[in-house]
Amino acid sequence: MTETTTELIHKYMDREIAAMQYIQTHTDDAQYDALVDRILHLQGHLIFMGVGKTGHIGAKLAATFASLGTPSFFVHATEAMHGDMGMITAEDLVILISNSGETKETLAPLPPLRRIGATTVAFTGNADSSLATACDAVLIIPVAGEADDLGLAPTNSSTAALMVGDAIACAVSRLKGFTKTDFAGFHPGGALGQKLLQGQAL
Repeated sequence: MTETTTELIHKYMDREIAAMQYIQTHTDDAQYDALVDRILHLQGHLIFMGVGKTGHIGAKLAATFASLGTPSFFVHATEAMHGDMGMITAEDLVILISNSGETKETLAPLPPLRRIGATTVAFTGNADSSLATACDAVLIIPVAGEADDLGLAPTNSSTAALMVGDAIACAVSRLKGFTKTDFAGFHPGGALGQKLLQGQAL
């Protein structure tokens, strides 16, 4: 029997939901605690790095951390090898995202990052990968497969990195005591920013 469009959509959503629930029950508390502690004591910037779909996720996570009080930005792994490495200093923490941990474009910046002295953290689903073993620290985000029928398109894995990164950003913000007033200061434009700023004036 042919599945309807709605049935297909719900099937793929269910696959992603199941993947996120699996991660939630298969976390390494020590890895999470160590990363949050590094971010809380960070003297420089929190930098995300990746390519392709993970690059898009990294850019979004950098924006989320920045809006919640942690200075952060994204550097494309390929562009890093062509001058953007100059944005990074020894005081920075660089999170490199690759589910396989073997993406050559994401591995390439590691030697220059070591020469700079920046701290590196791998976001990966493969604990034995080149990325995991080469970075100073690792956060394993376990994903058994992707949501599409071919099991190839970054879906579960990219959503997983986004979910975990968002959760860490929220946790760090809470631990820093980030307030609505602080949030308003970082969001002066748009309806939300205006609403918060007007609330302060009342």
